[in-house]
Amino acid sequence: MSIRLCLKIVLLSPGLCFLPPVVSPIHASPLLLAQASRQAAESAESKVNQGLQQIQQGKLNEAIASFREAAKLNPRLAAAHYNLGLALRQAGQLQPSADAFYQATKADPKFALAFANLGAALLEGNNIKQARDYLTRAIELDPKSGVAQYNLGLVLMQEKNYDAAVQAFQKSANLSLNAPEPLFQIGQAYQQQGKLNEAMSAFQQAIQRNPNYVEAHYSLGLVSYYQGKLDQALNGFRKATQINPKFATGYYAAGLVFVRQKNLPEAERVLRYARDLFSSQGNTAWAKKTEQQLEQVKRIERGEMRPQ
Repeated sequence: MSIRLCLKIVLLSPGLCFLPPVVSPIHASPLLLAQASRQAAESAESKVNQGLQQIQQGKLNEAIASFREAAKLNPRLAAAHYNLGLALRQAGQLQPSADAFYQATKADPKFALAFANLGAALLEGNNIKQARDYLTRAIELDPKSGVAQYNLGLVLMQEKNYDAAVQAFQKSANLSLNAPEPLFQIGQAYQQQGKLNEAMSAFQQAIQRNPNYVEAHYSLGLVSYYQGKLDQALNGFRKATQINPKFATGYYAAGLVFVRQKNLPEAERVLRYARDLFSSQGNTAWAKKTEQQLEQVKRIERGEMRPQ
């Protein structure tokens, strides 16, 4: 299962940022310099607002250009850098996105969300140590940031520090009362430790927050499978595929349950469906793996091997 990354997408209006005042030099007509600076700031804010409108209109490339222009006009405008980072992230430009978030932290060293999203971008780029540093800073600035706590938990998962990860995810769950993801990740951490009952409880809590949480239903089925509770496992896999009929992994897992239940015709039917779904999604590795499982089912039917 892939770890889901939580990037909090918050588009900021310049009015929401408290920027340091621009101090004009004493020499060379300070009044004119102050006027020029004020005009540049107003123009930069106008560009940010234009970019926000373009985001709402689905004009991502135009928004990126507007945010870049705003940052050029006023490098101290943290909202320009931050929104540029979000837009670049949406465009799949991970490193430029991280650079923009970094510039936002330089423009406003107390901008907790910028630190949180910078940490998330670095985590996605597998720069674990720096991600931890920036996320820790985000939490220092805003201890009530559920997003930062969640992303720190993901870092700790990468470091296999599962106990600390559970603590971070629990804090995130307490701060973000409607978000199911922290509870799901608690389940993942417990599962990695072999604490299956605790994992099951966490997945169930995640489902309480979001009954249509596909991965939580699947993981609940997976824990049940490991515990030998095959009917319960099948129920979890079925629920996942009912919510998302294109969730190929759920069909594959259901096929394995049918094999263990010695229901070979149903196992073959479901595994074929999973194989075709994997193929249509371009997942050739899992399509091949599913084909191998189908070959084993055929060998069992011929009496050449026993189900495991």
